[in-house]
Amino acid sequence: MTAMERVLKCLQHEEADRVPVYPILSGVTRKLVNATYERWSGDAETCAEALFTAAKKFDLDCIVTLIDLSIECDAWGQALVFPENAAAHPDYSDCVVKEIEDYAKIKKVDYRNSKRMMMHIDVCRRLVEQAKGELPIVAFVFGPLGTLSMLRNQQDLYMDIYDAPDEVKNAAKEINETLKEYTNALIDVGVNAIMFDTLFASGSIMSADMWLEFEGGLVKELADVCHARNMPVMIHNCGHKIYFKEQIDMMKPCAISFLHPPADCADFAECKAKYGGDLTLIGCVTPASVVTATDEEWDKECMEQIDIFKKGGGFMLATGCEYPSGAEFTRAERMVELAKTYGAY
Repeated sequence: MTAMERVLKCLQHEEADRVPVYPILSGVTRKLVNATYERWSGDAETCAEALFTAAKKFDLDCIVTLIDLSIECDAWGQALVFPENAAAHPDYSDCVVKEIEDYAKIKKVDYRNSKRMMMHIDVCRRLVEQAKGELPIVAFVFGPLGTLSMLRNQQDLYMDIYDAPDEVKNAAKEINETLKEYTNALIDVGVNAIMFDTLFASGSIMSADMWLEFEGGLVKELADVCHARNMPVMIHNCGHKIYFKEQIDMMKPCAISFLHPPADCADFAECKAKYGGDLTLIGCVTPASVVTATDEEWDKECMEQIDIFKKGGGFMLATGCEYPSGAEFTRAERMVELAKTYGAY
C-alpha cells in the first residue's frame, strides 16, 4: 500500500494496513543534505530535497511543508533573523507595525513579489513532481492573524485588539486578500491539501468569541478558496484548549493536527469519541519528549496515542508540532516503527 493509499483510507475513516505516521520533520531535515538552516529555509531546491529525502529515508506517510512561520510576513517587508540552529523569526526590534497608526500601512500585496512565498511555492512544486502521486504533499499556510502577529509582535497585537480593534481587523482583512491568492497559487502546483495554522484559535491566547470575531470569517474565506477547487482543508494548532467546534463550523476541515485536547473535551479519549467519527485526527505526541523522554517513555506516549485514536481509522500518528530541529532522528524512526507494528490493523 502506498502512502497516498494509506492516507486516503485514513481520511475516509477506513482502516488501512496500519496507522499512517509522520513526525513533523521540518528544519531538522537540513542535516540530511548538509545545509545550514538559512540555506534550507531560503533555497527551494535544498528544502525540497531535504523534505523528500526525509520522507523516503524514514518511510513517512506525507510531507507537510512547514518551513517556519515567517514565510508569509515577508510579503510586507518584515525584517527577519536567521539563527544558526533555529527557525527564522521576525526581527522584533524592527517590526513593520511599530505603533497603532502603522496598521494602515498593511494593504493587499502581490505574493509574487515575496521571495519567501515564491520559494515555498517552488518547494511544493518540486515535491509534487518528486512524489509522483504516491506521497501526499500538504502545503502549510499561516493564517491572517498569525501573519499579522509576525508584523507586530504577538503581545502588542493582543493589546491592540482591545485598544484598536478596527485597525487590527482591517489589516488582517488586507493580509487575507493576499493569502487567498497565495493559496490558489499553491493549489495550482498540485499539492494534495492545504494546512492552515490557526495559532490564535485556542484558549491559551483568546476566547472563542474573540477568535471568531477577529479571524473566524477570514479563515472561512481561505477555506472556501480550497473548497471551491475541491482541495482538502486541514488545520494545525498546537495551542492549549484549541477550538475544534468553532473551526469546524468556519472551515469544514477534513483533518486537524493538534497537541492538546480541544477546549470542549476533558481528554484525548473524549476528543476521539466526540470528533473522531467525521474528522481525521493528527497527533498528538509531545515534540519536547523527543529530547526529554527516555526510550521507554517515548514508546509509551506513542502507543498511548495509538490506543486512544486507532480504532475505526481516521487517525494519523504524529508529533503535535514540529520535531525539534536540533534533535537526532532516532525518535522519528522509532515512531514510524511503532506505527508499522503496534499500529497495524
